[in-house]
Amino acid sequence: MKQSFFERLTGTISLKGRSSDLEEDVTIEKNPIRPLNQWGEEEATEGELAVDVYQTNDSIVIQAMVAGVSSEDLSVSVTREMVTIKGKREAPKGISTENYFFQELYWGAFSRTILLPTEVETENVEATEKHGLLSIKLPKIDKDRKQAVKIKSL
Repeated sequence: MKQSFFERLTGTISLKGRSSDLEEDVTIEKNPIRPLNQWGEEEATEGELAVDVYQTNDSIVIQAMVAGVSSEDLSVSVTREMVTIKGKREAPKGISTENYFFQELYWGAFSRTILLPTEVETENVEATEKHGLLSIKLPKIDKDRKQAVKIKSL
């Protein structure tokens, strides 16, 4: 087979028309392997919640879109170093899948754990939801704050 000008110029070899050891067979798996729990049952997969995390002078703020999730189906747990948001968005009832033209919205359980860049006060956390936007305000620990300790005489 005659080399092209580009192949002669660069010293490359054309693989056109040749079989290669690098070729891979690509198959689409009809029944993908899903994780099983300890009893051999299929585990439900969770979606991951998208978040924005930013800071102000005195707090860390986390925002997430939770539209369509009732406050009873939403939970927020906070430690000094970490925040976990869990929830569940219920799919509308009575619509069969063959009636959909597009189905891009996520329905089901979701969660997100965020490692915080600084420690926070867990007692003064504020969480609000307005128009589907969950905002969590986490006050930073003031490490420079000093408190005088009264000494007791025994």
